[in-house]
Formats: sequence, structure tokens, C-alpha cells
Amino acid sequence: MKRSKKLRPTSADGPETFGRRVLYFAMEYPRATDTFIQREISGLRDLGMEVESSSVHRPGDEHIVGDEQRQERDRTTYVSGSVPAMLLAHLGLLVRSPKRYLATLALARETSRAGIIGHAKQLQYVFGAGALAALLRRKKFDHLHSHFGDVSTSVAMLASSFSGVPFSFTLHGPGVFFDAHTWRLDEKIERARFVSCISWFCRSQAQLLSSEASAAKLHIVHCGVDPARYVDRATDTANRDQLRLAFVARLDHVKGVTVLLDALDRVRDSIPGIHLDLAGDGPGREAFERRVSDLALDNHVTFHGYVSQTEVAELLATSDLFVLPSFAEGVPVGLMEAQASGLPVIATRVGGVSELVIDGTTGLLCAPGDVEGLAKSIATLAADPELRRSMGAAGRERVGREFASAAEATRLASLFNCVGETVNLGIRPALPTVADGQA
Repeated sequence: MKRSKKLRPTSADGPETFGRRVLYFAMEYPRATDTFIQREISGLRDLGMEVESSSVHRPGDEHIVGDEQRQERDRTTYVSGSVPAMLLAHLGLLVRSPKRYLATLALARETSRAGIIGHAKQLQYVFGAGALAALLRRKKFDHLHSHFGDVSTSVAMLASSFSGVPFSFTLHGPGVFFDAHTWRLDEKIERARFVSCISWFCRSQAQLLSSEASAAKLHIVHCGVDPARYVDRATDTANRDQLRLAFVARLDHVKGVTVLLDALDRVRDSIPGIHLDLAGDGPGREAFERRVSDLALDNHVTFHGYVSQTEVAELLATSDLFVLPSFAEGVPVGLMEAQASGLPVIATRVGGVSELVIDGTTGLLCAPGDVEGLAKSIATLAADPELRRSMGAAGRERVGREFASAAEATRLASLFNCVGETVNLGIRPALPTVADGQA
């Protein structure tokens, strides 16, 4: 029997509901860097969708920040198990459909990365995909979804082939675009029922890598934030002796942290009360701490490590300016959080950043790697509180209008609900309309 879909509210006072049972998959979930996925899943559940999460690796406590992540970890199903159990799962798939099983092995061989290591990794993905496929069939999920376009989507594609359950994925970039052939994004896009691209920039790269016939399945659904979680900093007119800059991102070379520290060194004498809060952790932390020491910026910089969503909101509420001078980006969630807090932002003209930050209106954009340009932008906003307030207000309005997590979850739910249907939802799926007579 064909499953009915509900694209409108089911009652005058009831929430909008959607009919699919969706399994989200990641290689390691949840982690401190996955809060945007948590928000997305939560938004889908709020719409009445049955959404569960699954993963191969259970993250350790060092990756868990706050009760929300701890609860999400407890409700996530981890498909890794003993070798006998995984072999049994594969045996079941083989017996159920030998033709499908052998076709999936052929797909795995075709999409494997080159070399001994590449083939060994692909074999691991095949084993994990078998366990994931068994979970999909056992719990009767209608759809499988993953984020990013690399390992997790490789496993999801194979699990979909093993099980016959359709899959989709959210494509972020930019890193995966640098190695698109290795990760066979072309094949993944062709086989996916739809691809949720986080920006126009991301969608353009997907179009470049896929056939013209696939363009209709490339939709734009933003990663979103909940504006209500953040204090509207733009209304704060208090004069303080200290100007606080915030940075919320992974501590990695690609985020331009060294450029930020060098720019801070340039302006500290002209802005004596300036202070930088770095929230996040990563492979570059030790090197950045040494850089701070070498520049004698110890009294001007605080490393906070990983922080929870609540702690991010609290940090932004006490900040005056957000800075993210990355060398490559998709559409950074940290910039959304900052603008939702009513903060002006300084970022670089890379990837999809300019789709979020309107230069001169919600913040300032500068060239990546330009220390002097970044220092000048910091000095400009430091000297003009009224400009900071107006940019912060404009940014908060824009995030609420274009990047609110509840609205983006509704767009994504519409895509899930129309899988297999000849329904044209457009590049940017419209929000479902409310039926006549309903508020």
C-alpha cells in the first residue's frame, strides 16, 4: 500500500507532520562539532517525523559537551559489532537477495579508492554497510540520510544498495570538493534520491561534478540555528572598557587562526582593551598557543576548548564582534550563531560565506590570508559602536529569515516526504502553506 504524505497540518491546532521513517547515519556521532546535525534531527522530530540516528563509532566523553549531546548519544544505535555478528548480517543479505548483494560488491569495487590502503578502507565500508543495511531492514526504515560526502556517504550508498532503502545526503564542502573524484561524488549524486546542498556555492560544485539530468535533485537547505537560543546582543548599548572578539570553530589551519592572531597583534596597541575568545579545539591548538606566547598575547587571548551550544550562546552574549578568517568554508554555523546573537561579523570571501554575510550590511568581508585587511576591519568596527549595532541587528534579522533551523527542517522534511514522487519542490523547497481557516 502506498504511504500517504501530509504536507499540510493534520488539524487546526496540530503540528505539521510528515510520514517517513528516516535513519540518519554518521561514522562517529554525536560530537562537539555535530551540533548542527543534532538541531536538524531535533527539528524533524518536532515535525512529527520518526527519525533515529545511527553511527559506527560511539564517541568518547571528550567529544560530548552538555546534556543534549549525552542524551543524543544514548539514543543513537551503533552498528559496529563483533566480526561474527557482521558476517551474519552479510549472510542474511546474501540469502535474501543474491543479485542485489553481488551488485553492491561490484559497486564497492568500482567506487573504491586506489591503492592497497584505499581497497582496505573500502572493505571496512562494505562490512559497516552490511550491518547498517541489516538495521534498515530490521527496523523497517523508509529512508537513509547522511551528512557530508565522504566516508559516511560511501557507507550509506552501499547500505542503500544492499537493502534497497533509498538514501540521500547533505553536501557541505569545501574539503570534499578538493578530492571529489576520490570520493566519487559523481556516483553518489547519481544514486541519491536527492542531495541537500547547504548553499548555492555547494550546489554549483555538485552541478559541476554530476550530469545535467541530476540538477533537479540538487536542492538548497541551509544548516540552521534557533534564533531564540541567543541573546540579542544588538540591543546592548552598555559602554565597556574591553572589546571582546569571539571565534567559534575548529582550531585548524584552514580556519585562519594564525592570520587572526597576527591581526590581533597589529591592533592591540591602538585598542588596548581588546580580547579574543577562542571556542573550539582541534589539531592546531598547541601551535596556536605557542603563537600566542611568541607574540606576547597571553593577556589578550583565552582558549576555551570545546563548549556546548548553551555555552556558545553565553560566550556570544558577552562579545562585541565575531571573527572567522577561514581559507575555505561552506556556510559556517558559527557565523549564523554570531549573527543570531546580534553581533557584527568579519569573515573572508570564500565558499558560501557571502551568501550569509552581506558586506557592509551585516558585517565586513576581507580577502583570505590578508592580515592587514583583517586588522583594518577589526579597527573599523572597534571604533564605531553604532555601526556594530546596526550590522548586528541586520544580521539577526537575516538569520531569522533565511537560516532558522525550524524552517530549514520543514524544507528538508518536504524532500524526505516526496522521495519517489514526481513532485517539483524547486531548488529551494518552499515552506508548506497553511490550509484555509488555519492559523
